[in-house]
Amino acid sequence: MITNLTLSPAQRSLLFNGSCMALIATALCFAIRSDVFDAQAAEFALSKEQIGWTASTAFWGFTLAMIFGGPLCDRIGMKPLLGGAFAMHVCGVLGTVGSQGFWSLYAATLAIGVANGLVEAAINPLAATLYPDQKVQKLNLLHLWFPGGIVIGGLIAWMLTGLEVGWRLKTATILIPTLIYAWMMFRLPFPRTEAVAQGLSLKDIYSEALKPMFLLLFGCMILTAATELAPNQWIPSILSKTTGLPGIALLVWISGIMAVGRAVSEAVFARISAIPLMMVSTLLAGAGLYLLSMANGSASTLAASALFAAGVTYLWPTMLGITAERFPRGGGFLLALMGGVGMLSDSFAVPLIGRVYDQSGPAAALRTVTALPLVVCAIFAIWWMSERKSKPQSKAVGHA
Repeated sequence: MITNLTLSPAQRSLLFNGSCMALIATALCFAIRSDVFDAQAAEFALSKEQIGWTASTAFWGFTLAMIFGGPLCDRIGMKPLLGGAFAMHVCGVLGTVGSQGFWSLYAATLAIGVANGLVEAAINPLAATLYPDQKVQKLNLLHLWFPGGIVIGGLIAWMLTGLEVGWRLKTATILIPTLIYAWMMFRLPFPRTEAVAQGLSLKDIYSEALKPMFLLLFGCMILTAATELAPNQWIPSILSKTTGLPGIALLVWISGIMAVGRAVSEAVFARISAIPLMMVSTLLAGAGLYLLSMANGSASTLAASALFAAGVTYLWPTMLGITAERFPRGGGFLLALMGGVGMLSDSFAVPLIGRVYDQSGPAAALRTVTALPLVVCAIFAIWWMSERKSKPQSKAVGHA
């Protein structure tokens, strides 16, 4: 059995870098889709809610892939999951390029969602397995390439728009990082997950999902994911209408701030542990969303979006990191559940925001999300105070 200990440092580094490239491919899917919403709606005569429903397939397709991919990750390994992701990325992108209406666009976006879910089902436990003593830090470094990939995709979309390139060719650019991650990773050996390497049975792994603290994290992931990803999917369309600024430029601005924040995550976690960081992050995210809904000029929009970006920077990877550190016996299964429920949340949030957008205008669409991170902030505040009371000298994240 190949484990973390049997891999050379060079092999571990290549697998980690290949995981980053796979995440860049998923991020380009997100960025390009955000940029081409209005063009697709115009060509196919679709409402914002209908476009939201086509986009929602990317989220629940992601969830479907992770629900099945999580157990398969521990059973058959991570490499076959990435093979499936590559095949679905190619099918989804080509299907989107050739789509002719709502249902063909719906099916192609679903395929992309499944691909993205299989990527996450594989690379999250892979990073945790490769660096068992630095899980939160490495998962944050890995996930800097989601906003980093959005920056890359946003700049590509912006440049192609200036060249008057259509939305179909923009979508085709997703194939570039897809082919690169396949070339980087498929020639390398993959380790088994920590849980499998420890000899745990699938029953032992699955039982971790019933622990009360995991269920609490599971519920919080629903709200934090809807806070981060659903508004970002609509920001190019919404803010271009409320401020007059290029919408994709604002998405690049937000994603660039997130990428920088995740790049310095090791320094951040040297000063603050995961639970209080989640408290601060959700508070900033809520404030940023509210101010974005009120912004009416370039300066106020850039400032509010920077606050929102700072708030959501650490939400997704830190939730995964807390899960990996506190529930290592859960293997890839628990990480898949967390990522899956996060995307399932967004599969409902994206079209609901689209409905509010249609009915009440773009600003109201952002304001409806504001309460979600504040609820999570309260939960983590209670959690933090409870742990300080029981372990007043402990700063680091402990194990459940």
